[in-house]
Amino acid sequence: MKTMLFKKMTLAALVFALILAAFPLTGVFAAGQADDPLPPTQEQGPGNERLEKIWARMNHRYERTGKFFDKSDELADKADRMIERLKEAGEPTAELEAALAAYQEAVKQAQPIYESCKGIIASHRGFDSDGKVTDPAQAIQTIGDLGSKLMEVHEAMNGTARDLVELMKSIRDAHKPATPAAES
Repeated sequence: MKTMLFKKMTLAALVFALILAAFPLTGVFAAGQADDPLPPTQEQGPGNERLEKIWARMNHRYERTGKFFDKSDELADKADRMIERLKEAGEPTAELEAALAAYQEAVKQAQPIYESCKGIIASHRGFDSDGKVTDPAQAIQTIGDLGSKLMEVHEAMNGTARDLVELMKSIRDAHKPATPAAES
């Protein structure tokens, strides 16, 4: 339980740091009369190249999340088959059934949030269709919106997929036939 909370807090801190990384961390100082003024081409805020890299990473994360949802039924089917085999063998299945139910409920909660990301990706405000920045202020907002939605998806899943997979592995390991010891 504590590690789950720690992981969530760490992930939230990383997303927050990613969003903060898009903003400048230095203050603005007035130039003295003898100081040369800043060249007019120097941009304020994060550079367009940096925003484009962040946008590309966020799109990659969105695609990975989509692949996870595409395979979510496959994991549930494997768990169902394992439950059937355990019942046939007279083994207890309550823990696995509870983990499967939690996973399926989490998917049901997280998938609509994920689907709402499609609008953000499709509109790509502040970016052109090639992922190049057209409006830095809108680009920062878009990155923040997408990051928030992806964080909501992660929080809705609440580690249930990992928990289910780990439980299935432990059950599989517990039911493996013992290998004969190597003769010396």
